[in-house]
Amino acid sequence: MSAVDAAATLLPGFEGTILPGWLRDRLAAGLGGVCLFGENIESPEQLRRLTAAIRAANPNALIAIDEEGGDVTRLFYDVGSPYPGNAVLGRLDDPARTEAVARSVGQALRAAGVNLDFAPDIDVNSNPDNPVIGVRSFGATSALVARHSAAWVRGLQSTGVAASAKHFPGHGDTATDSHLALPIVDAPLAVLRSRELVPFAAAISAGVRTVMTSHILLPQLDAEHPATLSPRILQGLLRDELGFTGVVVSDALDMAGASANIGIPQAAVAALAAGCDLLCIGTKNTDAQLADIERALAAAVADGRLPEARLASAASAVRHLGAELAAALPPDLAPDLATDLETPATSPGGAYEDPPTAAEVASTFDVSPEARHWLAGQAPTVVVRLESTPNEAVGTAPWGPFAHLAHGDTLAHVADPGHVADTAHPADVSDEAPGEPGTTWLTGTVVTVTPDTTNALEAVSRGTGLTSARVLVVGKAIHLAPWATRLVDDLRRTSDVLVVDMGWPTPDRAYADIATFGASRLVGEALLGLLPTPAPASDPAPASDSAPRSDPAHRPNDQRPHTNPLANDAHDRHTLDPHTNPLVHDAHDRHTLDPHTHDAHDRHDPEAHDHLQHERLVR
Repeated sequence: MSAVDAAATLLPGFEGTILPGWLRDRLAAGLGGVCLFGENIESPEQLRRLTAAIRAANPNALIAIDEEGGDVTRLFYDVGSPYPGNAVLGRLDDPARTEAVARSVGQALRAAGVNLDFAPDIDVNSNPDNPVIGVRSFGATSALVARHSAAWVRGLQSTGVAASAKHFPGHGDTATDSHLALPIVDAPLAVLRSRELVPFAAAISAGVRTVMTSHILLPQLDAEHPATLSPRILQGLLRDELGFTGVVVSDALDMAGASANIGIPQAAVAALAAGCDLLCIGTKNTDAQLADIERALAAAVADGRLPEARLASAASAVRHLGAELAAALPPDLAPDLATDLETPATSPGGAYEDPPTAAEVASTFDVSPEARHWLAGQAPTVVVRLESTPNEAVGTAPWGPFAHLAHGDTLAHVADPGHVADTAHPADVSDEAPGEPGTTWLTGTVVTVTPDTTNALEAVSRGTGLTSARVLVVGKAIHLAPWATRLVDDLRRTSDVLVVDMGWPTPDRAYADIATFGASRLVGEALLGLLPTPAPASDPAPASDSAPRSDPAHRPNDQRPHTNPLANDAHDRHTLDPHTNPLVHDAHDRHTLDPHTHDAHDRHDPEAHDHLQHERLVR
């Protein structure tokens, strides 16, 4: 077996923001490429240096990333995506606009030195209980998803960045997250041909360069192997029936759906034997892990489980793609960097050409008659933010209206401790610069509730603390979290509640008075524009002496709402008394409720810390 061929099929992640020496050496020896995650990126300039270092080690390396242009973002992982996301694009249903957004994403990636984007997600989200696809999909019907899939592929690849249609043969009809377990889609081939496979056929016709597999079991096609490990599905269905001739990429092999029972090295063997060409390993990989995989591949070739010709064919396909993409990149990317990453949302003729406006995005929202009535009233007294355990594909990127507070705008000084602001990532608030008066969009009572802290707020809602209050509840796929639906039910019994679901809701909209079908920063801005604006306070809060960390070169410019639609009137500040309600906390304290003691002091949020430190941002 050629060790160089084995290396060419591997696409690991790594820890840190600087290319480690072991990975540089492997790239120089023929490693296929590198997959970048949110934790590898801290600024546009740093990303540009990182990709330049990768190319210096291997000019033909594939430099891959998950930039779906919505809830799943890596380029804007610190501030939230300025793009609308697939479900919103599907609801706009203008393929030309979808193509323009994808072209914008491609230009930003090209400027950063990335040449392979694991997008678009072209799953047909036919199951509203899907915990991992949802708003990453263009929609619930095959024809709609197909026309936008083709448009996205055309737009992205027009910039010289390769697209990857995922997750073959379709992850939309699942109720299990393949990061955590093996989903089962028990559908006959006829159903797959009429639903799941239609967008893949459209993407292939549009010339998509790569297709990513899914770790799902389709027992009516192959009762033993998930799609990533199934020759029947990859060779018989994708290659022979659909005629795909490009590079087949595995979804991350560290996901439970692929390797829980056999381990990553043997999953790598099975994936190559089944027909994968490029193997995504995962994130935070090490030199030792790659050595284990290479030894497993060598043993499999030696004992005949992996034909040497299959390995050579996979390596050749990866090298060919890498060489073609390298030839398409300009020798100096620096001029593009300033144009495409600094102002992706507003530069005329720049990276984000003809973007949907916030008003256009808002026009796609599903707003119930009851919600319209609520919006005609006064501003909310209290904002309840439902923070579920993050989907592993999305990670902990700022989302929705809270993305503006988290990084883009100034926190007001908390003159009254009962009138507080929260942040998307409490640990991210810094003391770098004083805020300017009047620039904050949210200075009201914001309560962040997690699965561990919901009981405390339920107790408040059943008592007198929220009686008759106007409560705005904002969450994502609320119906999937029993703790969240229970809390909403309690709040509705005592308060005037508006529930905004920024995920994929149920058809009956039981927990979605407003359904936004996405939670990107742009969608959050659109939501803010719908909310009632409070009357001006007679005594405005003074400026803060601390401001959130912010990198102007790495965030959209259009992030400065001049009104304050979620701010509370000063007369409503009594609603949650910080001395009696442990869920109220000062943004400057930067601590959150301890679920065991209900003490808000001196305890960092363990869930947020765990997500920041141990995120596995795979597809």
